[in-house]
Amino acid sequence: MSTTAGAPPHEVPQDSAASPTRRSGRRLFLIVLGIIALILAGIWLARWWTVGRFIESTDDAYLQADSVTVAPKVSGYVTDVYVGDNATVKAGDPLVRLDTRQYQVALDQAQATIAARAADIQRAQADILQQHANIEQAKAQQQVARVSAQHARDEVQRYAPLAATGAETSERLSELTSTRDQALATLAANGAAVDAAETQIAATTAQIAQARAQLEAAEASARQAHLDLQDTIVRSVLAGKVGDRSVRVGQYVQPGTRMLSVVPVQSTYLTANFKETQVGHMRVGQPVILHVDALPGTDLHGVVDSFAPGTGAQFALLPPENATGNFTKIVQRIPVRIRLETGPETRSVLLPGLSVTADVDTRSSREGDQRIKAENDHG
Repeated sequence: MSTTAGAPPHEVPQDSAASPTRRSGRRLFLIVLGIIALILAGIWLARWWTVGRFIESTDDAYLQADSVTVAPKVSGYVTDVYVGDNATVKAGDPLVRLDTRQYQVALDQAQATIAARAADIQRAQADILQQHANIEQAKAQQQVARVSAQHARDEVQRYAPLAATGAETSERLSELTSTRDQALATLAANGAAVDAAETQIAATTAQIAQARAQLEAAEASARQAHLDLQDTIVRSVLAGKVGDRSVRVGQYVQPGTRMLSVVPVQSTYLTANFKETQVGHMRVGQPVILHVDALPGTDLHGVVDSFAPGTGAQFALLPPENATGNFTKIVQRIPVRIRLETGPETRSVLLPGLSVTADVDTRSSREGDQRIKAENDHG
């Protein structure tokens, strides 16, 4: 067989020579990759077995704060508004002031009534002193009349036998008899004067009791007027931030009119609505990891504080009535209150209404679960 002159000898391709080495390296890479994947899967499985399966999570959770709606106790026109929107206030800070003139007038009138009733009591007490003096005078006059009547009676008794024997004239006896009768009448009049004076003291004492009752009523009216005057300045009952401010200067408000709200942002807490299938292992005091949408990438910490005494449906405006019509089972949710364990810097950005994802670690409930099982195991 002839060959072409100058043709090079037959050579083995380089790709074919390198193929076993390349395939061996790829196989080693895949093996290492598989081992790493198995290790990671094992770590994940161990993590899930020891921790993950005990984590109960929900994104139906929102920050809340026990805000207070500020409303006046009295009616009137607003003269001053001391705070603006989103202002920070402390407990006791003045927020709004109402027109005080009518309440000042009511207080002045009540104080004037107090002064008048006190004057009535003083006058009645002076009248009682005067009546005591009149009684003493009437008793003295009664004593004089008694002596005079006794003397006149003795004179009549002494002259009556003499007139009968003619030793004295009948005219003299008649004069003595008339004098005696007048003295007895004067004695009776003085006795009546004493009784009248004593009765007047009782009447004046009753007037004093009435005046004291009127004084107490006037003092109560004055206290009420003073409270109304104080209530014209509406103050904050707690520390927080002003929100939903609708009050304006010149506005007429009545008791209960919503003027603004004070939100205690420093006391924000979380309400997480877990499914009924998730709360069986939850207990007060269990740790919680929080993921706030407003703080991506930051894990916050909290503690389960308390559980609602019923599902949300029980406290709805129109609770469901499952005993009527067709029934479709719906998984219920139970509000769980979670206490935030964060510092002031973090709380400054946590506002009521923000969405949160809550992860509750329920590992601590295993002993309690065993006790529950033992308690209900009748086998």
